[in-house]
Amino acid sequence: MSQKIQQVQKRDGRLVDFDPDRIKYAIHRAFIAMRQEDGEVAEELTERVIDKLPAGETPTIEDIQEKVIETLREEGYEQVANSYQTYQEEKKKTRDLKEQLGYKPNIKMSINALAVLRKRYLLKNEEGEVVETPEGMFERVAKAIAEVDENYGDHPSESEPVFYEMMSTLEFLPNSPTLFNANAPLGALSACFVLPVEDSLDSIFSILKDMVMIEQGGGGVGFNFSELRPEGDIVKSTKGVASGPVSFMKVFDTATEVIKQGGKRRGALMGILDYNHPDIFKFTTSKVEEDILRNFNISVNATDDFLKAVKEDEEVDLVNPRTGESTRQVSAREIWDNVVKSAWQTGDPGLIFIDEVNRHNPTPKWPISATNPCGEQPLLPYESCNLGSINLTKMVDGEEGELDWDKLGRTVHHAVHFLDNVIDANKYPVDKIAEQTRANRKIGLGVMGFADMLIQLGIPYDSDEALELAEELMEFIQKKSKEKSVELGRKRGSFPNFGESIWKEDYEAMRNATTTTIAPTGTISIIANCSSGIEPLFAISYIRNVLEGARLLEINPLFEKVMKDRGFYSSELLDKVSEKGSIQDMEDIPADVRELFKTALDINPEQHVKIQAAFQQQVDNSVSKTINLPEDVPIDQVAKAYGLAYELKCKGITVYRYGSKKEQVLEISRKDRIEVGPEYAGSCPGDKCYL
Repeated sequence: MSQKIQQVQKRDGRLVDFDPDRIKYAIHRAFIAMRQEDGEVAEELTERVIDKLPAGETPTIEDIQEKVIETLREEGYEQVANSYQTYQEEKKKTRDLKEQLGYKPNIKMSINALAVLRKRYLLKNEEGEVVETPEGMFERVAKAIAEVDENYGDHPSESEPVFYEMMSTLEFLPNSPTLFNANAPLGALSACFVLPVEDSLDSIFSILKDMVMIEQGGGGVGFNFSELRPEGDIVKSTKGVASGPVSFMKVFDTATEVIKQGGKRRGALMGILDYNHPDIFKFTTSKVEEDILRNFNISVNATDDFLKAVKEDEEVDLVNPRTGESTRQVSAREIWDNVVKSAWQTGDPGLIFIDEVNRHNPTPKWPISATNPCGEQPLLPYESCNLGSINLTKMVDGEEGELDWDKLGRTVHHAVHFLDNVIDANKYPVDKIAEQTRANRKIGLGVMGFADMLIQLGIPYDSDEALELAEELMEFIQKKSKEKSVELGRKRGSFPNFGESIWKEDYEAMRNATTTTIAPTGTISIIANCSSGIEPLFAISYIRNVLEGARLLEINPLFEKVMKDRGFYSSELLDKVSEKGSIQDMEDIPADVRELFKTALDINPEQHVKIQAAFQQQVDNSVSKTINLPEDVPIDQVAKAYGLAYELKCKGITVYRYGSKKEQVLEISRKDRIEVGPEYAGSCPGDKCYL
């Protein structure tokens, strides 16, 4: 390739060496993204772009981009040119916004992170114009949360810079409502809620109103509908018949659909039914038979007795909650098979092992019967919980290539302090929620970027070493979180229900009834530019559908770095990787690299469950994890995954068979290309990821 250009001027004025391969790869990616398979012309087109640049001069980045678009159009590649141009324009809007707002980040944020922040998180004026920078958002949140310290005789000026630092460096982020609403008009900071549903119209529609109030602030809600009388049961006041839990779930779903039109993120609900409710079969097949409950994840409360009956092929009673009497006996295995088949077909229902949940209930005087939308947060009625996640990619020492345990410990302490303050800074949508939340002061500190961290450490996700590290890592976080909660309890006082809790025997004080949770981290992992929660990578490469119809090929940055460092980066390989998303059958990629970069669908379902169980052993609350299954997986693999999760003492389980939903955030095209929407950067498909 000819070389008549020596340097290029970057947007900040710096001069760097001219690398024609950067043009070639950009063109080639544009072809792949538009499904035009003649990407091999990229080298020839690159030559033509260079020929258009004045010899001996130093072009700017914009000069080169203009010539790329011009050349593509001259050669008849109009669609590719339009997509390339639209994407560059979108990037320019983000750069212009940063310049307009004086944004000078202390670390580089991805374009996707900035786009999400601009759309959902940064404050806007009455005209809808963004009036806040990402740094300004972190300053706003840090200030609002630090101010709580004054209530306890501490100085906010000491904690505010600490809170700001760990957020702005993306080492820790709280759940989205805290970022949306701290020191903002709504002031609702919690993500997770559970509301009770009693068997009366007054209760149902009163709770519906509470749900709407929560959703306006960006929270998600879980419900157990088992107290509602079954379909066809008598209604004495009207001499009519009841319509059953599923019919009322439709009402909740419709209300959420309306609310989400004007909200900052879609509403998310969890609908739970006990295994022995007379409407259990209608509930478990609700998403199979009708296109309903689109805003619901659904789960069945499965007790030890039920699972024992399944194993021994016994019958169980279905019990009318209004009368407490058995309506009929059915085979436990029939219920089990129905759950498994429906989960294979649609991804729902999941299972909640409710006895295991209550074995670890920190306040056993009050049994738990429901969880938040993704199942990671079991809660009492009217309870809320504030979540936050540590970005594990920032806990790896780059020079040593090892986990920095000291840094992780400091971050855990600061994060627990932050989350405890959130409880006091919060504006609660309902008085009962404020009362119950403050009675137990539950917080849920978790992690994100686990898959990326493993890659940084050279540990395959599908390995015993990953399981050992998962348990060691979470045991450390659990220990450090309890240390800080005890310290806060001594200084500020224990949570009011401490005397009724499991902690009173071993601790003199404890500020929070729970301290750890593993959440899915859908959108905050985009902001942090890391993999979601404890999920594996979903794909090595995918097509991002950007705004206004532009399409962009994206490669996992860690894989791209390995390709370049190991010397096997090429346009041809890029094309092959983009077609599959997985690299497991590509023998021209070194075996150790293939082992390290296994994707969710490359990993045995058993390993998915084992990873979840390894974390669960050291987590107070529960774990959000999707057990990913390939499209052609037999139904019995779902049953095996559910059985293994119970055996390994998980508190719940959700499976997702690829392609089992009509719409999913990750899609594979006719040529097996994986596609994602403009704001997606996580790794859980379908509607299982609560954004």
